[in-house]
Amino acid sequence: MNVSNSTQSAIIDLGDWLMQPAGDYICAWEQAQFDLLTADIFGFHALQIGLPQLPALAASRMPHQWQTASSFPNQNTKARQAVVLVHDFAELPFDSQSIDLIVLPHVLEFAKEPHQILREVDRILIPEGRVIITGMNRVSLWGGRQFFGRLIKRHFLPEAGEFISPHRLRDWLKLLSMEVGQTRFGCYALPVNNEQWLQNSGMMESLGQRWWPRLGAVYMIEAVKRVRGMHLVGPALKQKRVRQTSAVPVANKIKEHG
Repeated sequence: MNVSNSTQSAIIDLGDWLMQPAGDYICAWEQAQFDLLTADIFGFHALQIGLPQLPALAASRMPHQWQTASSFPNQNTKARQAVVLVHDFAELPFDSQSIDLIVLPHVLEFAKEPHQILREVDRILIPEGRVIITGMNRVSLWGGRQFFGRLIKRHFLPEAGEFISPHRLRDWLKLLSMEVGQTRFGCYALPVNNEQWLQNSGMMESLGQRWWPRLGAVYMIEAVKRVRGMHLVGPALKQKRVRQTSAVPVANKIKEHG
């Protein structure tokens, strides 16, 4: 499936940035949070959309997992897991109500149609399925440096990103009848690209978590798809999920446990 050049360049810019000390610092926090959340989410099918540099499903126990991207990473970008499907994020090639868990690491802020991507996510999630989204927080020291960097044409974060506030994203999810859980914030170090300074930012992390917790450089939101009038309990829930697992048309998987 063809993907626009603008979308490709945005993803490549993000991948290149993640190889820098600042990007690696962000990835480390997000990896820890993904490992913590996904380990306790049960089901059959999990999907990571975008950012193969960050193996967000590494701790997931789901037997069927897919990693997709809008383009294959370039040769200079370090992808930590194989891309098994390239597609337009606005048209997800999965059957309706066929996926238990979807993770979207920094996808919406680099998309031309973030609303359409969320509608597609809602379509392919099973009832009670979960979605986890990460994004850069514009109301932070990092967001402030990016704002002033745009004015002088010296960007600190990837230039193509249009960062979405957590409040706005929660509103979008609620419009899709998603039940939004707690928003997690992290990464309170100063916005520098110096590896040693970032590694020695323990005091800033402690102060930030205590005194300005919503001003972290990055946020993570988890939401659950609710279907009005539907109550799946006990055997009924198990039977419903078994019928849906056979509907996924993609054969290539990241891993499949025996």
